[in-house]
Amino acid sequence: MMGEEEAKVEMEPVGEEKVVKPPLLEDMLDDTKDVAVVENVAGAPSPEKSSRGSADRDAGLARVETEKKMSFVKAWEENEKSKVENKAQKKMSSILSWENSKRAAVEAKLRKIEESLEKKKAQHAEKMKNKVAMIHREAEEKRALAEAKRGEEILEAEEMAAKYRARGITPKKFLGCFSP
Repeated sequence: MMGEEEAKVEMEPVGEEKVVKPPLLEDMLDDTKDVAVVENVAGAPSPEKSSRGSADRDAGLARVETEKKMSFVKAWEENEKSKVENKAQKKMSSILSWENSKRAAVEAKLRKIEESLEKKKAQHAEKMKNKVAMIHREAEEKRALAEAKRGEEILEAEEMAAKYRARGITPKKFLGCFSP
């Protein structure tokens, strides 16, 4: 708190009433708040009319000085609390921003990986379809060769049968188990 020398208030006589000069605000606190100085408290007797005189005046001035100090302390406390709240809110905001940016980066990476996997899946599916088509084409070729060979063998058998008929002989290999 403040020392006693700062609590002293100078009094200068002006006519019949005395004017109170408050101590400089810079001496009290470095906070720039508007303060109204009340020279005559309502309901308090004036110093000349008081029977106690300067003791009441000193007590009143001390009370006003204490109230002023307490209001400065309260203002300082509220200012500090507001600074702390603003700092905490700014920190929370930056944390939220950081979280959102990191989450967005991870989600973008996940989408990129999913797209890559989908692309690879499509490529592998295309390769498998190509293999199936190649196998089908080879099977068709083999069927065609087998069909052609069968047709050739049938023609050959028919030619041989015509030849045997023309000569009037029987084939040597006719049903191997029945031949003489």
